[in-house]
Amino acid sequence: MALKERLSEEIKAAMRAKDKARLSLLRMVHAAIRNAEIDQGGELAEGEQYAVINKLIKQRRDSAEQYRQGGREDLADNEAAEADILAEYLPPALSDAEIDEAVEQAVAETDATGPQDMGKVMGVLKERLQGRADMGAVSQRVKGRLAS
Repeated sequence: MALKERLSEEIKAAMRAKDKARLSLLRMVHAAIRNAEIDQGGELAEGEQYAVINKLIKQRRDSAEQYRQGGREDLADNEAAEADILAEYLPPALSDAEIDEAVEQAVAETDATGPQDMGKVMGVLKERLQGRADMGAVSQRVKGRLAS
């Protein structure tokens, strides 16, 4: 089932269950994806939808950390719980070995020979891995691979 369809079904289920917290969060996710589509001027690919959810998770985790530093464990726990709910909508994360394999394939496909080819390699990887791997960590792996 496509992500947007799944979100719609989950929103309906949350309404039936009268789960206001989950309903509010799912509506926010749905709206964030719609806003990203409006900004882009068309439908988002599934990887781009996952990127929107990843961004929301990162925001929740950053907020939770700031609340903890401020001594507000109650708010931090709420933010962490929301991040956990959002993570349910992401595909399983790739293992380090799978990421390394994808990097090697992308380097081979683009005939990358050095750091100057990093943009080409990352373009290929972004399309394949978005939402399934931390693209910052992937970038570091590509940089390390192309430097050697």
